[in-house]
Amino acid sequence: MALIVHKYGGTSMGSTERIRNVAKRVAKWARAGHQMVVVPSAMSGETNRLLGLAKELSPEITTGELQRELDMIASTGEQVSVGLLAIALQAEGMRSVSYTGWQVPIETDSSFTKARIQRIDDVRVRADLAEGKVVIITGFQGIDPDGHITTLGRGGSDTSAVAVAAAMKADECLIYTDVDGVYTTDPRIVAEARRLHTISFEEMLEMASLGSKVLQIRSVEFAGKYRVPLRVLSSFTPWDIPIDEEARSGTLITFEEDEKMEQAVVSGIAFNRDEAKVSLLGVPDKPGIAYQILGPVAEANIDVDVIIQNVGHDGRTDFSFTVHRNDYARTMDLLKAEVIPKAGGAQLSGDPKICKVSIVGIGMRSHVGVASKMFQALSDEAINIQMITTSEIKTSVVIDEKYMELAVRALHKAFDLEQAAD
Repeated sequence: MALIVHKYGGTSMGSTERIRNVAKRVAKWARAGHQMVVVPSAMSGETNRLLGLAKELSPEITTGELQRELDMIASTGEQVSVGLLAIALQAEGMRSVSYTGWQVPIETDSSFTKARIQRIDDVRVRADLAEGKVVIITGFQGIDPDGHITTLGRGGSDTSAVAVAAAMKADECLIYTDVDGVYTTDPRIVAEARRLHTISFEEMLEMASLGSKVLQIRSVEFAGKYRVPLRVLSSFTPWDIPIDEEARSGTLITFEEDEKMEQAVVSGIAFNRDEAKVSLLGVPDKPGIAYQILGPVAEANIDVDVIIQNVGHDGRTDFSFTVHRNDYARTMDLLKAEVIPKAGGAQLSGDPKICKVSIVGIGMRSHVGVASKMFQALSDEAINIQMITTSEIKTSVVIDEKYMELAVRALHKAFDLEQAAD
């Protein structure tokens, strides 16, 4: 029939009972005639527990040698879960075999704790599939050119699953999680949020980068690069629901921009509270000033998001940008130490209590007035916009954090997202 990759998150693997249910679900797909590859995460909380033990013993200075050992430790969580799932499948009467990343092998670079996949050798896996076995592969990990175990960092199991699907040219990669798909926005904030049957890769990439936590952005990038059809669906539906029903459930992330998708100008509202704003007031308005400010920030490996430079006046200008809230204090200290002394007369100010709210939709390409509608909706709620950034299919605003939920609700209503036809 088809080659299908299933990915299960840590919550889905959180107990022996849940692992048994995963095994029953996978067995159902295998008995329907599909070749099955499964990529599970570690049991929920296990990776944090392992790294917590390491932190109790680790020196204060982070070194390459330390990070190598952290990968050795963290990779064992997935090794346990693949073995348990293989045993559970065998209890269901299914032939199965589990592999770690280095056994496949999944080849990565040598960036410990945040490695990048470079190549996957699928010969061993294909041989097992040909013999009728379900193959279970650890997510989150691989092996570098020197034979060291590496891990892929946050969301690494999603990325592993998509990479395996790409390497094996799978018909579809199903990401089972604790939500039943991609919603127009977070249902915990907007009760009327609606699950999307389909969403384009471009939209999903923007949603992931702007704060939607359903899929890790690296996995979406990988899927887009290799054109892997992705489906996000719930692992908490009964395992024995009809396979045809299950295969149509959740949200399909697709390359096809059909007419129905284009009817929706805006597909979703994303938000991110983990932002902080930094402003330099009265810096010299001269060529190179942006590099003079942001060069040291980049060298410190601090990611910058929204950037605004005002129109100059009397040879001076104001320069503002946003960083992740975790990097706020470090950024302020860096600017005080390295930038302010060289930018005579400049004043530094910051605000760690901001957030970014974004509207996303491929329909924005061909519709005018979308941004103005967004701004009017925020104005009607007396929400002040501090910064604005746009692309072809998104408009983002930086606002005071205390207005975030109000802004999301207002925008969801303004663009009729609770009523849009699927």
